[in-house]
Amino acid sequence: MSQLPGNLIIDNGDGDEPMSNPSSNRHFEDVLKANLSRRSALRGGLGASITALFGGVGLTGCAATTGGSGGKLIGFEAVSVSSADTVVVPKGYKVQSFIPWGTPISGNMPAFDPMKNTGADQANQVGSHHDGMHFFPIEGKDPYSGSSTEGLLVLNHEYVEPRYMHASAVGQKLDRNGVPALVNGKRPADECRKEINGHGVSVVHIRKGGNGQWSVVPGKFNRRITGATPMEFSGPVRGTDFVKTLHSPDGTRTRGTLNNCAHGVTPWNTYMMAEENWAGYFINKVSANGRTREQSRYGVRSNDSKPAASRYGWELADTGTDEFSRFDVTAKGASPTQDYRNEANGFGWMVEVDPFNPGSTPVKRTALGRFAHEGVVFQPGIEGKPVVCYSGDDATNEYIYKFVSKGVYQKSRGVANGALLDEGTLYVARFNDDGSGAWLPLVFGQGPLTPFRFSSQADVLINTRLAADTVGATRMDRPEWGTIDPRNGQVYFTLTNNSGRTETNKANPREKSRWGHIIRWTEGGNDPASTRFNWDIFLLAGPENDSQFAGKPLNKDQIFNSPDGLWFDKEGRLWIQTDTSENAMNKGDYAQFGNNQMLCADPRTNELKRFLVGPVGQEITGVITTPDGRTMFVNVQHPGATTSADDFAAGKMTGTWPNMGPYGRSATIVITKDDGGVIGT
Repeated sequence: MSQLPGNLIIDNGDGDEPMSNPSSNRHFEDVLKANLSRRSALRGGLGASITALFGGVGLTGCAATTGGSGGKLIGFEAVSVSSADTVVVPKGYKVQSFIPWGTPISGNMPAFDPMKNTGADQANQVGSHHDGMHFFPIEGKDPYSGSSTEGLLVLNHEYVEPRYMHASAVGQKLDRNGVPALVNGKRPADECRKEINGHGVSVVHIRKGGNGQWSVVPGKFNRRITGATPMEFSGPVRGTDFVKTLHSPDGTRTRGTLNNCAHGVTPWNTYMMAEENWAGYFINKVSANGRTREQSRYGVRSNDSKPAASRYGWELADTGTDEFSRFDVTAKGASPTQDYRNEANGFGWMVEVDPFNPGSTPVKRTALGRFAHEGVVFQPGIEGKPVVCYSGDDATNEYIYKFVSKGVYQKSRGVANGALLDEGTLYVARFNDDGSGAWLPLVFGQGPLTPFRFSSQADVLINTRLAADTVGATRMDRPEWGTIDPRNGQVYFTLTNNSGRTETNKANPREKSRWGHIIRWTEGGNDPASTRFNWDIFLLAGPENDSQFAGKPLNKDQIFNSPDGLWFDKEGRLWIQTDTSENAMNKGDYAQFGNNQMLCADPRTNELKRFLVGPVGQEITGVITTPDGRTMFVNVQHPGATTSADDFAAGKMTGTWPNMGPYGRSATIVITKDDGGVIGT
């Protein structure tokens, strides 16, 4: 918490959206307990009992994935937990630190200097807090095939840490969320501009050299997309009254993308940015009861909020221009076209961009719904079949969604582009007691989504959470990343913990649900477009005495908590990344886990090993390999974030990885094997 002059307190927590689901829909915990009481064995999955948790009642699930043909996928020696300020990988592997925050990639290539760089400089440098990421081979034809030595690395930048960005912060008592003291009740405009430009996405042209090291290639492909970049709406919400503003009276445009967490990769070789915990960036200066429902259900702040300001106070910029005042969504004019009351409605979407077209305008695909998108994961494109993708709403007690396009994928005829995401059916998941599930359509006029509650499909999509409440979806515990097993089409999702929350975590399948778990399902008839599915629990994270995988507790080489990032490589290895909150990391019961880490699992053989541990104070997030599987890219976000406000003021940092200056800097790491082999073998 930062005390600022003028009695303004900015306390952003971790930037997570507040719990804002008032519905009486069943918690996933209730469903799971009912399921557990009905059946006692998981077919080919968890099995056995969880005596400490459920008095000997086992877990149940869907189709088995163990057994089958194929060789051993996991061949490395597991690494131990670590609390050191370094990256730990198995024997026979090496790490290169790459493109840290501030790396120049465009414009006049401004050198990184956090004390001197301007907002304009940041718009030409790699952004802050690296997150979801994909490597696009340089041929630009297929997102998973082509060159393994040259391509475009596209990565999200979730948020910023202002104390590391400004000379004015030096010597002040600022935690990881605090902003420098106000000046006459205002913030310097260029500090706000720099933070806005630290958000968004970086498109970086990279190449592997003869010495095995990767480097940035200067050129036309390098691009920054920021919190101020012009963007368009597409789909049912485009042009409606919900998104009309002073900037866009016709409701077709907006500016910027914020809090980009995970991502998505379309079958037609484009990149999807997810807008996750965006609500806190805005404030409506009325009482909480005066907010619109599309603001209150998502947690947009009000004058009753503590603080009575947006996350970074951008609306307080001293210029008063609308590049900053737009974050104040108070109704001030006679209509929405005279103010920014609808500005927050322009966020909470999946945003598509073509990384190979640096002049293209990013598009917010509104048919996919508006919520705290963690990311989106696509089923493989199949000729003549609809496009299917899934997304989790990363907030307490929220939902898992699926979109099925109206049109069909026809790559051979050129009918494979983002327009397929503008028409279709958005569904939300209901998990039944018997291990079955249903996808409930969120379609205006169907079921309870009547004119009494909603006015149009645009209304349903702007208020996706309310629509999901109305149809009776199952409340989940912060659905995060999803991934799809390339061998059988099963869908996996992480459900992280709520250890940083004040309320009891009710969505996980056990009391004091601090550790998180991974759920998976098989679509009915193995048809991705089916409205039915069967689910099970793949893994319960936690310590050795409070976890389970394949009928056994996790051992010392496997223990972890807070599963977040998730990705299957093409051979079927499941990579699991963790996000223990900075408030808990290396403290109390969490000390046994050390720093955040990445593990590797084989669902066929039920093997699980810890592959990587990151430095102090960070989150491990984002993972992809080159097509040959011999180079892996992983992001290390907010290293050193555990530095306290007092220590920051004293110039004492708890972590400085990757040791390129006085502060920690988010960066990508490049992992290779000494023998040049496939990662994980």
